[in-house]
Amino acid sequence: MQLSEAFKLISDKVGEALEAQGFQQVKADSAKGNELVSLYVSENVAYSVIYYKDKMHFLLRECPMTDEGPDNDWKTLSTWMFDPSSDEMHEANSIANDFVAEISAPVAQKRVKQTKKSKGKKRDDEGNADPLFLSKRFVTLFPDLKDEIKAEEEGYDPFRGATFARASIVPRVNELVKSGSTAELKKLGNILSAQYVNGDVDTRSIITIVILNSIPEEYDEKINEYLSEDLQVAFKHSKKYRNRTVAPEKEKKKKTSMAQRLDRYNNQ
Repeated sequence: MQLSEAFKLISDKVGEALEAQGFQQVKADSAKGNELVSLYVSENVAYSVIYYKDKMHFLLRECPMTDEGPDNDWKTLSTWMFDPSSDEMHEANSIANDFVAEISAPVAQKRVKQTKKSKGKKRDDEGNADPLFLSKRFVTLFPDLKDEIKAEEEGYDPFRGATFARASIVPRVNELVKSGSTAELKKLGNILSAQYVNGDVDTRSIITIVILNSIPEEYDEKINEYLSEDLQVAFKHSKKYRNRTVAPEKEKKKKTSMAQRLDRYNNQ
């Protein structure tokens, strides 16, 4: 099997799993011709997949993020031998599946949360992903949502998280839960679960009270099996608010466009 094919397969699977957790792939330039590297970062943690050609090793590594980027104090989480001259697709898939299991395990989520605590950015029981960050995570499932998010950002400051979720995310989620594939349901569950762990209080409320509680009750069990244990418990408790009239989100100041400001200036 070509090394480039194996590296792409493994990196793509790791990237897909991390994307659902809010990570982004960024360019990673290796200073050594002996290495192939892919790099994925969030606000707090970085992961990298690396292949050493001389040792014929694949590694999955993790390190904390700083304001300047990864701190490069890498910790190896998993190591696999891979010989391109003899190994095939089966071996590459085994490596990819092991790496995905490593980054998706509860202990991995715990490490991310502990990193956040050590930075002192939030209280121990509160993440730092906000409603805008949550909304952007759904673009991987609903690409056409990107333009609506942009319009909301340009029209209102701050971002109306609950209002936007109710108008733009809920209808798409409900349709997916009704007729989506198993892979799509799994991806939806991963997004909701990861953002519930990483989200601030507003984000968690949007996930449970707005999004999950808006799913028709007959589909509760269908989506519930794809949620993390923590989110399953939160969803169960949030159901007491279902069908209740909730005070609407306070109307926020609409942004004045550059054209409107120039027009106002010219008419003075």
